[in-house]
Amino acid sequence: MNIILFGPPGAGKGTQAKNLEKKLNNFQISTGDILRDEIKKDSEIGKKIINNMNEGKFVDDEIVNKIIKKVIFDPQKKNKLIFDGYPRTTDQAKNLDLWLSETKQKIDFIFFLNVNKDSLVKRIEKRKILEKRSDDDLHTILKRYDTYMETTKPVLDYYSTKSNFKEIDGSLEIGEITSKICNILKV
Repeated sequence: MNIILFGPPGAGKGTQAKNLEKKLNNFQISTGDILRDEIKKDSEIGKKIINNMNEGKFVDDEIVNKIIKKVIFDPQKKNKLIFDGYPRTTDQAKNLDLWLSETKQKIDFIFFLNVNKDSLVKRIEKRKILEKRSDDDLHTILKRYDTYMETTKPVLDYYSTKSNFKEIDGSLEIGEITSKICNILKV
């Protein structure tokens, strides 16, 4: 089963992906984690990534697509993908559709964790303290949220008409969100 978890930064995609990864024995594909790993390696790609993240911008599609394509074509991960933070643009969504088709896969469910800006700010401020993430300062958070809403609206429109698209109130408690997702997945 392949799943997309969709929502603004801080919506809880990573938490839900980790829960589903254990429950389904799938692979969490967190673009954020993958990109942060590149930053830790201090590679040229990592330097480009950190500049974009610190400015509240999304990382270039070319970089993200290159990383994601490898994952999709990995035979061990076939039909066991949980996308956390991907796709964020319609170009990424179209590439995802193409690569899944080429590998005879599909997206089974798309979950949109819908959370308002105020709830996100509170949640990310808490995460900043607990996880000590450098990309979680208030200015960056607000810029990432605005960028997300602006650039991802077309992706939301692209997916929201599909029968496997499910919107969930992302301001609920973690356990409540997990329960709603599991009920839909029947697991």
